[in-house]
Amino acid sequence: MDAAKITETQKNYVLQSWSKQAGINPLPVEKAEGIYFYDYDGNRYADMSAQLVNLNLGFGNKAIADAIKEQADRYCFVGPSYGSDVRAQLGEKIISMMPEGFGKVFFTNAGADANENAVKIARMYTGKNKIFSRYRSYHGSSFGAGNLTGEPRRYALEPGVPGFIKFMDPYIYREAVGFTSEEEAASYYLTKLEEQIQYEGPQTIAAIVMETITGSNGVIIPPKGYLPGVRALCDKYDILMVCDEVMAGWYRTGKAFAFMNFDVVPDIVTFAKGVTCGYVPLGGVIVSSKIAAYFDDNVLSCGLTYSGHPLACAAGVACVGQYDELGIGENVAKSGAVLAEILDSYVDKYACVGEVRHIGLFSAIELVKDKETKEPMVPYGKDPEGVMGKIIGLLKERRFMTYSHENMILICPPLIITEEQVREEMAKMDEVLAIVDDKILGI
Repeated sequence: MDAAKITETQKNYVLQSWSKQAGINPLPVEKAEGIYFYDYDGNRYADMSAQLVNLNLGFGNKAIADAIKEQADRYCFVGPSYGSDVRAQLGEKIISMMPEGFGKVFFTNAGADANENAVKIARMYTGKNKIFSRYRSYHGSSFGAGNLTGEPRRYALEPGVPGFIKFMDPYIYREAVGFTSEEEAASYYLTKLEEQIQYEGPQTIAAIVMETITGSNGVIIPPKGYLPGVRALCDKYDILMVCDEVMAGWYRTGKAFAFMNFDVVPDIVTFAKGVTCGYVPLGGVIVSSKIAAYFDDNVLSCGLTYSGHPLACAAGVACVGQYDELGIGENVAKSGAVLAEILDSYVDKYACVGEVRHIGLFSAIELVKDKETKEPMVPYGKDPEGVMGKIIGLLKERRFMTYSHENMILICPPLIITEEQVREEMAKMDEVLAIVDDKILGI
C-alpha cells in the first residue's frame, strides 16, 4: 500500500479510539528509529510523547526485537498454567526491583486489566468491597478500570458498578484554598480524605487506588508528605494502598517506579506500558508477600488466556535488561534537568502558560486564558472550538508529535532522548507558545 491507500483503508475499516470517526486522518508511518518516525514522503517526526507514554526505549531497540524473534522460534504461546522460562525470569526480575516485602506478580495483557485484577485481589484479600480512586485519574476504559477512572472517559460506563468512591487529587494549582507550603497542602488533602473514609465506613473500604503521579490528567505530582500520609491512613484503617504505575513506572520519573521518589511502599503496584516498551502488550499486578501468601490457601479468582504471554515476557526480560544496560535512570536525570529548565522558563515567558509540572521525563504544560484568574484554555471536559487541537496541529506542522488532554500539553519523550534533542525539539514548543500568545490570546 502507498500512504494514501493506508489512510483510506484504515479510515474505512478501523474504529479509532477517543475520536469522532469523521474527523480522523491517520498519518501513515513507513519506518522509525530512536525517538523519530518517518512518513512515506521521508518527513521526520520527533515522538515527544513516547507514543502513549509507553515507548520508553524508543523505536527499533534491537535487543527487544531479537528476544521476541528468538522466543517465536522456540514457541509463541503456552498457557499460563505451564512453566515458561521467560515468564519465570520476568517475574523474578520484577520482584527483585521492588522494596523488601513484595512477593509475586500476576501478569495481564495491559494496564486496564492490571487495574481490574488489582481491585479483585484487594476485595478478595480484605473481604471488603469499596474502592477509593481520584476524580482526576485514568485507570483504563474497560468496565472495571473505567469505574476506577474519575475523568470524563468514565461517563460512557455510567451508571457504574456500586462501591467505587471518588476523592479529590492534591491539585494545588487549582485549589481555592491558599497554602504556605507543600506540607500544609498535604495536611489539608489528607484531612479531607480521612473525613471521607470515616463517612464511607472504613470497615467497608478494601483499597485506595491512585496513579502515583496523575498522568494524562496533568502530571500532578503529590506534595511533600502526601503519599506517606495516605500510607498512614491505609495502615490506620486497614485499607490496602494500590499505586497505578502504568504510565509513571519503568524509569519515567528516573526511578524504577514512581513511588520510590516519595518514601512510601504500597501493598499493590500495577504496571504495563514501559515493561516491554510497547513492543508486545503486557501488564501486571505486583502484590506484597502477605497478599501472595493469602492465596496459597485461597483461590485466586483471576485468569486470562494470555496471562504471561511468552512473546510479551521475552520482550519484558529484554526491555528490563536494557534499562540497566543503557543507563536509562542516569539519562532521565540528565535530559530531564534540561527539559525542566526549559519548561520552568515558560511560566514567566508566555502569558498562556499557567503552570508547568515535571519529574524526570514526565511533564505537562497547563495552558490558561488568564494567568490571574487561572481560567483554563478550554473548559473541563470540553473543547467546543477545537483550540487544543489547533495547538497540537501547530506542533505537528513542526514535526513535534505529542497529545493534549483537557488544557494540558504532555511532554513525555522516550527515555533515550539526549540533552541536544531536548533542546532542538523544545525550540519548536517555544515557537508554538509564542503563536498561542499572539493569535489565540491576542497579546
